[in-house]
Amino acid sequence: MDFLTEFEAKINVANQSLQKYFAKKENHQMSIYDAMEYSLFSGGKRIRPVLCAACAELFGNAEDVMPFACAIEMIHTYSLIHDDLPCMDDDDLRRGKPTNHIVYGEAMAVLAGDGLLNLAFETVLNHSKASPALTLEALRIIGEAAGAEGMIGGQVIDLESEGKAIDAVTLMAMHVHKTGALIMAAAKVGALIGGGTKEDILNMEKFARYLGVAFQIKDDILDVESSVEVLGKPIGSDQSNEKTTIVTLYGLEQSRKMLEDYTNNAIETLEEYGDRAAFLKELALFLLRRDR
Repeated sequence: MDFLTEFEAKINVANQSLQKYFAKKENHQMSIYDAMEYSLFSGGKRIRPVLCAACAELFGNAEDVMPFACAIEMIHTYSLIHDDLPCMDDDDLRRGKPTNHIVYGEAMAVLAGDGLLNLAFETVLNHSKASPALTLEALRIIGEAAGAEGMIGGQVIDLESEGKAIDAVTLMAMHVHKTGALIMAAAKVGALIGGGTKEDILNMEKFARYLGVAFQIKDDILDVESSVEVLGKPIGSDQSNEKTTIVTLYGLEQSRKMLEDYTNNAIETLEEYGDRAAFLKELALFLLRRDR
């Protein structure tokens, strides 16, 4: 298997599907579609839709998964728009481009995020070919992952922890929720729509939990070691915002060891699937080695 070729192919499918589901309306509200489009198609690794599709493929049916995969990416994008706002992290660069509120203003950026959140659920409801029961369960998983018990809950921990020294338990809870929740949702929904059993869905959740924490550890390391040119966003922002990170808590050397351990744990959860899970294993290693 040529991982990078397959990875690029899956990214292309995700981008084509997002273009299909994102339909601008020709009316007086065009400005909101411009702002939504700006962030949704500003680049990015498309890890969540790729993961969702790969988990569906693992269990035999990836044909029906793209509306759900794209919905999760829309929610992820909305979260980035809001995360960059002055009232949150106050960042002016994302993926090498000015952040949404810099281009469109704070009010429109808030609305663009809101619009993408709603479009996510519209996309599933308008385009799902899965059974009503599976569609409803997938929406439950996505909604919970995006809400106060998931991503938003993690963001609350992040906001309330600024300027404070927090312990490892609180930090891990923040990462599992803020970063990990949508990654776990992508894996679970992929397995669900793909035809996996309850045990398979739990296995994918476990895999994605390790993967999500590893992803955040890598982000924390890159925030220290990378550059604006490579990363496409400000570095050192965690330090300037007085945030506790894996690196500030454990140091770079131990953080790198933790990154490897979480990646290896993710890969180990896939052993029972053998070569069928080769792409997911390679994805975990790719995220371990990434430079942005």
